Amino acid sequence: MKARLFTTLFVMIALTGCMQMKSIDFMDAKPRFVLEEFFDGQTQASGIFEDRFGNLRREFVVEIKGVWDGETLLLNEDFFYSDGEREQRIWTIEKIDDHTYQGRADDIIGVATGESYGNVLNWRYYMDLKLDDSTIRVHFDDWMYLQPSGVMLNRAKVSKWGIELGTVTLAFTKK
Repeated sequence: MKARLFTTLFVMIALTGCMQMKSIDFMDAKPRFVLEEFFDGQTQASGIFEDRFGNLRREFVVEIKGVWDGETLLLNEDFFYSDGEREQRIWTIEKIDDHTYQGRADDIIGVATGESYGNVLNWRYYMDLKLDDSTIRVHFDDWMYLQPSGVMLNRAKVSKWGIELGTVTLAFTKK
């Protein structure tokens, strides 16, 4: 009896661990997050990077200028790190259909793919991340959640070969 209970619990835990959150799970969540509407114009974000042990490694602010022309969203992101480093990333994002986006930037490998339902957007992409005088190729699983207050919360898991390296957390506000 105990063996059967243990086996049942083990199978349930294993199956739960294999289930991944999907953006379609948020189909009815409000307010509706429309990427090109949110980022058209001036936006600011404050963020942190925590390593996989929860230790704060970096703090930063991002100033974003977005231009939506009806087909393409151009995002110019200027990063200002607390240690004085500055960085710029320019995204070109295409809306493929009501729920799908593709994005490109110089340090993004290939194409970033995004899926949006309800108040959520999930971006997935590979990026060459600068570390001192070298780079490391990492994977981002990036989740954006538009809140009723108009603030957009962003949480991205950063991994290499499936091993989580850390988490980036940001809060975006319209200027």
